[in-house]
Amino acid sequence: MANYSLADVKVLRDRLGAGMLDSKNALVEAEGDLEKAIEILRVKGLKGVAKREGRTTTAGLVTASAPEAAGTATIIELASETDFVAKNDKFIALAENVLKAVAASGATTAEAGNAAPLEGKTVEAFVNDEAALLGEKVELRQVQAVAGDEFAIYLHKTSKDLPPQVGVVVGYTGGDAETARSIAQHIAFAAPTYLSRDEVPADDVARERAIVEETAKNEGKPEQALPKIIEGRLTGYFKEIALLDQAYAKDSKLSVQKVLEEAGMTVQGFARIKVGA
Repeated sequence: MANYSLADVKVLRDRLGAGMLDSKNALVEAEGDLEKAIEILRVKGLKGVAKREGRTTTAGLVTASAPEAAGTATIIELASETDFVAKNDKFIALAENVLKAVAASGATTAEAGNAAPLEGKTVEAFVNDEAALLGEKVELRQVQAVAGDEFAIYLHKTSKDLPPQVGVVVGYTGGDAETARSIAQHIAFAAPTYLSRDEVPADDVARERAIVEETAKNEGKPEQALPKIIEGRLTGYFKEIALLDQAYAKDSKLSVQKVLEEAGMTVQGFARIKVGA
């Protein structure tokens, strides 16, 4: 005769997200003791975490938070193995708990974020405990922080059935919230690497210059025309990777720099995270 009720099974499933059969088996082993059944499920789940250590996490979500005043905004990627878990309410709630802990700690890297305290554990240990119940490998994979006077956050869903897969945080001063959000949307779409061309490492610029020069020579371009051709192609390079040089997504006739100038706005920094990237 069963020493548990269907209500007990429901409690386990609601609290832990465990499957029906796993919940029943744990209650049988625990002789109907709910707390003991929870511990059994956690132990079994953690063994599964160890087995899943080598698996890849290509799904997940991006979430972010910012202070109401000047300070630092935080954006994270919490990764999972499948979209099935990524859209699970418990996974989404876990991401928000992790975000709060990471932001409170002031972490700016995934390593520091995983070491942040959360309910008497590190974030990494807390995530592993929850992963045991979700049945997949879960990890805090990316953490970035942006300082600013004000912030715009844009979280983009690539599928209506999934949580946000691309997230952007922009720190700025001056201007207005609507333009700031538009710039964040542009960043989500255009994926710049740097704020301005001045931030591009000199070695990268020199390497690109050498490539475009060699390419132009191989195309048989006139020697006297090479300097202008090289500078033109370098400008194209900067338009791909530097935010301020990029053509504005909503009006390609304008550069992002021009849009910011017209709005009286300065971008102080930005971060962009895409799940799995």
